[in-house]
Amino acid sequence: MTIATDLPETYRHSRDAKTDEPAQALARRRQLPISLVSLLTVVGLVLIWAVAASAELVSPVFLPSPAVVAISLWNLVIVGFVDSTLPEHVLASLGRVLGGLAVSVLFGVPAGLAIGTSRIGRGILDPIVEFLRPLPPLAYLPLIIIWFGIGEASKVAVIALSMLPSIIISTAAGVRSVPKDHINAARAFGATKRQVTLHVILPSALPSILTGIRIALGTGWSTLVAAELVAATRGLGFMIQSAAQFLVTDVVIAGIAVIALIAILLEFAARAFERWLAPWASAK
Repeated sequence: MTIATDLPETYRHSRDAKTDEPAQALARRRQLPISLVSLLTVVGLVLIWAVAASAELVSPVFLPSPAVVAISLWNLVIVGFVDSTLPEHVLASLGRVLGGLAVSVLFGVPAGLAIGTSRIGRGILDPIVEFLRPLPPLAYLPLIIIWFGIGEASKVAVIALSMLPSIIISTAAGVRSVPKDHINAARAFGATKRQVTLHVILPSALPSILTGIRIALGTGWSTLVAAELVAATRGLGFMIQSAAQFLVTDVVIAGIAVIALIAILLEFAARAFERWLAPWASAK
């Protein structure tokens, strides 16, 4: 008798679960995609900006309209500003940021490996990293100028120093997260310390290293303006600073928009590179 009463109840619950699944899937399909919500947010902000500029709630000297900024952006591409066109400013800034990234990766990954694999390495390098991490670039910019002069080396050095802590910390965290079983298994098969580092530790820590590089890219772009204060003749930061001195606000806003756009494109490129180089991490 108990079996006879339980079977319909079980059947009823399973039937309700099956009918709920399509309803939940339909509800998920009816939700707006996140990308569409983001796009609508940007459009809404631009519309608010346009209305505020057209109503002259703020002086056009301080807040030009989106149309004026778009015209200025086109003129930057065709005519240029401070003796260089926008592509020339972009190439100069990209060279400095990517140069700083290369230097920070060259020194940051080995330093992170040393911190993650050696107590002595951690004791030596941890104080240096913790000293650099909270310092703003403008704090050590005068010292960099004294050491490296006012050429390109000082600009790349300032950007590299701002990127370095992110890469070191991410690399060290990735090294510490490597399962001990993998290391012990490699040693059991006779792998040397160098082979364990190259074939076990580095591949396992690679997703964390790539995440640190993505964070460092954002830090590098935020440091760019400070780096290009040092006797620069071209670059996006230099262009923005020069325009601000003469209250050319439309050029300032256009330069900020270009920096943001390039940073977003570099973020997408870094994510694509991470999916290609470490597909097992993106599949999780």
